Amino acid sequence: MRRAAAVNILKAWLLLLILSGAFGAFGWLLGGYDTASIFAFCAVLAGAAVYGFADRALMGMLHAREYALAEDPLLSSTLARLAAKAGVLPPKLYVIADGFPRTFSAGRGPRSSSLAVSTGLLGALPPAELDAVLAHELAHVRSRDVLAQTFAVSFAVTLVELSRIGGWFSRALLFVFAPVASAFVHLLLSGRREFAADAFAARLCGTPEGLIAALLRLDQASDLVSFQASAATEPLYPVNPFEEAGIARMFVTHPPLEQRIARLRGAA
Repeated sequence: MRRAAAVNILKAWLLLLILSGAFGAFGWLLGGYDTASIFAFCAVLAGAAVYGFADRALMGMLHAREYALAEDPLLSSTLARLAAKAGVLPPKLYVIADGFPRTFSAGRGPRSSSLAVSTGLLGALPPAELDAVLAHELAHVRSRDVLAQTFAVSFAVTLVELSRIGGWFSRALLFVFAPVASAFVHLLLSGRREFAADAFAARLCGTPEGLIAALLRLDQASDLVSFQASAATEPLYPVNPFEEAGIARMFVTHPPLEQRIARLRGAA
């Protein structure tokens, strides 16, 4: 976990350096050294803003609101119990009024993170499976996967949404921006993070069976409940909720579910 956390911190710095260099080069072409310095400084400020506020921005983009303790004290106590076992501070809890069962985490790491659950998830999963899914998200928090995911998804969603300003040229802009956004996502995020999170969740819960059942249930949800969101948010969810076609295929970072389940059963 410590090695994964260090790697994720380095990835976040790498993204910041690449963006600062790209903005600086663009400023150099426009007006020389002074303009390059201004553009690079603005890129650093933007990176600081993403570091500090991207989790709240993502929650807003995905229509999540803060979860009130009075709504379900048991959920909050369950998350606090699992967070204590995982060795992280309990994430700030959010809820999404959506029948599609999904959850995701965002933030900076073990001391500052947010976790969102949908009403569909709370209604679909029995307690043992819900514990396993929450433990999976806490594994991402502990290893600072949330830091890389938050940076990558924020950047990718912004680029994809920017294509909409083109009016008649929006499709052409999407063909330009989507591959760039996808490249950054795959540069920062590896499928290995899901294997590690699965293994940690199984250890935290004492058995992999709850997580296996939950993953299968979430994978089947797309056949029963409609789901709409930006394809660039794919890395956030425990399983890929999108059909692997068109632009959604470019942002797939999850390993095949069969491989994840086979590893969990092999570990058991």
